Amino acid sequence: MREALYFEKLDKNLVACHLCPNECRIQDGKRGSCGVRINKGGVLYSEVYGKVTGIHLDPIEKKPLYRYHPGENILSVGTKGCNFHCDFCQNFQISQELTAPTVDITSEIIVNKAKDAGSFGVAYTYNEPFIWYEFVLDTAKLAKKNGLKNVLVTNGYVNIEPLNEMLPYIDAMNIDVKSFNEDFYVKICKGRLRPVLETVKIAAKKCHVELTNLIIPTLNDSDESIKKMAQWICDNPGPDTPLHLSRYFPCYNMDLPPTPIETLKRAEAIAREKLKYVYLGNV
Repeated sequence: MREALYFEKLDKNLVACHLCPNECRIQDGKRGSCGVRINKGGVLYSEVYGKVTGIHLDPIEKKPLYRYHPGENILSVGTKGCNFHCDFCQNFQISQELTAPTVDITSEIIVNKAKDAGSFGVAYTYNEPFIWYEFVLDTAKLAKKNGLKNVLVTNGYVNIEPLNEMLPYIDAMNIDVKSFNEDFYVKICKGRLRPVLETVKIAAKKCHVELTNLIIPTLNDSDESIKKMAQWICDNPGPDTPLHLSRYFPCYNMDLPPTPIETLKRAEAIAREKLKYVYLGNV
């Protein structure tokens, strides 16, 4: 384990985690909502520092990033845990159930693997990279020193101070904007929308940003919802920001039928009224 960043010691061995907007208050021996940050004797530790559930050379388009180093491969790494608990989680085995085995690894090994594989960088993906904060930060710094790029594939649910500390080492991000409805975030994801939008606005000023929206029938697929999202993107990070509209399939705790292709095409047409780059995914 590695002592965590962004926590505060409180009375009676209680700690307050300030990494993400969940602002967990964690009793001795307990974990935060992410499942991988644990209070041991009044000190918060990361249980996943230097532990990976997956490492693979992927096309950058798989992240998805379509307008950043197109046609190239990037070494992708991830661990387990997440600070969201989405009913439709598509990688719940590592994000929610936390039962996946991990392999010990170092930042040096990851950087050397990336260089040996001819990768232009390292992507922190598969689960939520911000709850792997300490290891991602150390690895990103080392990658940068070795001339590699760093990519985050994230839900964007992080507090501003840790975000700003990380951003100087990040070259590109794909940020998941799951809905433009606060109730959706609260009920379906167990989080909040506003901090995600703040992350988008801040990150877009510092690195390349692309956005992903998973369209789920009856929950976030209305014309009004798509128009609201497209208008906000146009007004904030800007109309050149790529948007990926992704097809939902039943998974984890959600059994709604898959998103019809016609729904995605309709959403694409609406989004293209405001945005220059709109792509369909999972089709």
